[in-house]
Amino acid sequence: MDRTNPIIKADFPDPDVIRVDDVYYMLSTTMHFRPGAVILRSFDLIHWEIVGHVFNHLGKTPEECMQGERCNYGRGMWAGSLRYHNDKFYVCFSCLDTDETYIYEAESVEGPWKRNVLKEYRHHPSLLFDEDGRVYLVSGYEEVWIRELLPDCSAYKKGGLERILLHKMQEDVYLGYEGSHIQKIHGKYYLFVIYWPKVEPARRTQLYFVAERLDGEFTGGELLRDDMDYHNQGVAQGGLVETLNGKWYAMLYQDHGAVGRIPVLVPVRWEGDVPVLGAGGKTPKALAPVSSRPYYQYQQVYTSDDFKEGASGMEKHGLKPQWEFNHVPDEKNWWMRPEGGLVIRNAKISTNVVHATNMLTQRMMWPGCAAEVTVDASGLKDGDVAGLCALQGCYGLIGIMKEYGAYYLVVMQRSWGDTSLLDRSPDYLPGNIVEKIRLEESSARIRLNVNFEDMQDEAEFYYQYKKRWKRVGEPHKLVFRLDHFTGCRFGLFNYATGQVGGEAVFKEFRYIYEN
Repeated sequence: MDRTNPIIKADFPDPDVIRVDDVYYMLSTTMHFRPGAVILRSFDLIHWEIVGHVFNHLGKTPEECMQGERCNYGRGMWAGSLRYHNDKFYVCFSCLDTDETYIYEAESVEGPWKRNVLKEYRHHPSLLFDEDGRVYLVSGYEEVWIRELLPDCSAYKKGGLERILLHKMQEDVYLGYEGSHIQKIHGKYYLFVIYWPKVEPARRTQLYFVAERLDGEFTGGELLRDDMDYHNQGVAQGGLVETLNGKWYAMLYQDHGAVGRIPVLVPVRWEGDVPVLGAGGKTPKALAPVSSRPYYQYQQVYTSDDFKEGASGMEKHGLKPQWEFNHVPDEKNWWMRPEGGLVIRNAKISTNVVHATNMLTQRMMWPGCAAEVTVDASGLKDGDVAGLCALQGCYGLIGIMKEYGAYYLVVMQRSWGDTSLLDRSPDYLPGNIVEKIRLEESSARIRLNVNFEDMQDEAEFYYQYKKRWKRVGEPHKLVFRLDHFTGCRFGLFNYATGQVGGEAVFKEFRYIYEN
């Protein structure tokens, strides 16, 4: 059966894909979410499942752990590189808040991973293992550099190759060279980067440059400036991969508004030394998978969950790999009960939901999806709020608030007057309550629906009243911005505004997606 582009309809940005025998692996950016550096697996380049993460934290910094009013939104793990060399996997990425570059290695993508640290930030790094045993790191913004590493990737090689591969562009652009992917193909060195020209159609654009030698001149040009007829959102940034039968594909991504940045697979043919992406400059909207394991049953990249302690899963504590915390979790203040149910205890005062620790999240799906969960708020303290949110800077949530011993269903929303993509101002304002209903009980089943079709980017909030769903509040506009720099997610949260120690129990989480 043909599958349509984008191939994974969720926020898996900055993809880097390799093939090991008949298995494809993809690394994707996770920014501030933990565990970080998610890796996916496929046998046909179209269907994918999450197999694990590379790290749990990068040092447990105050920002990673959300100490006080500190947070790591919009920073953390940025675009990285995935490679396989001498029977080992390598993952390389940089972290903006630590100003360091990390190179992890493991014999299996499921770990354990060993880490090397380079004490400089290298923008969008890409690893190259050459046949002569030399190792290189290519990175940069506007200017793209190559630097030689020691064979074990532990440090830069003294006296090794270090030079500029691409100088800053002279033309007027919104975005200069970035998103480097260096690969050796057909005996030549290919450097794939993106830029954003101001010449119409002005959109993110994929480029390539090629050279016979790493100390030689790299020449090339545009490969793809296409938006798949979707709101001028360019399909760009990624590298190439060859299939078992000798076919080539580029794995790129496309911005899709509030849901995030979504992987797109583009067939490649060769005209001499030039890789030609798509057909006539267009990205195909339908793809026929060629699978090495046609009857393999993939796990979805999203999941429902009953949160039973000891349930099977690839991550510790039995959490399924589709879940990630908003920051490094406080292990003492969340757990799963043997009979089912996720318990989150708040351990600090928070002004609003984005400062809640131990928020457990999942990616939302395009063009629309929903989630519902039962919240038992009997363990909350006055001033606590617990529930289900659409997590981003322009968040919206539905939950239960305890106030003077009574329980209230509340809808809170953050609407920004300036929803500029570049606005990274922090949010320290109290949550804005747009609906508040007195509850007769301390628990409620709540639901959040989201619609991303045609970039409508709206959330609606419901609760179960007399066995029927009742909408509360008005539809809420969601906006992708650089303050979080990630697609919107479902988040299970509990935060305190008065005193810490309140507990909330989340039961029977259901993820609804039909596409």
